[in-house]
Amino acid sequence: MLRPFRKPLIVVAPKKLLKLREAGSDIEEFHEGKCFLRVIPENNASIVPSKVRKVVFCSGQVYYDLIAEREKLKKTDIAIIRLEQLAPFPFKNMIEEV
Repeated sequence: MLRPFRKPLIVVAPKKLLKLREAGSDIEEFHEGKCFLRVIPENNASIVPSKVRKVVFCSGQVYYDLIAEREKLKKTDIAIIRLEQLAPFPFKNMIEEV
């Protein structure tokens, strides 16, 4: 509404994430300002940063598919980082937030 022109809102997203419990946020996260981050780092306690040999950047539903596959294979040497803003890529903010 603040722009001098209007664009239609078109959401092209799978509906799987609407029902996925892990994709939801607690109401406290909205008050603390932690819900809308450009880069969401790995938060699994079993992943030791010094033993990570691969880092995977992904976004959206792919993240939850990768997490499920990593748990199925019992891998602890792969870190998965979510990108919530793909363009423009947040190079400077990514370093500060992680």
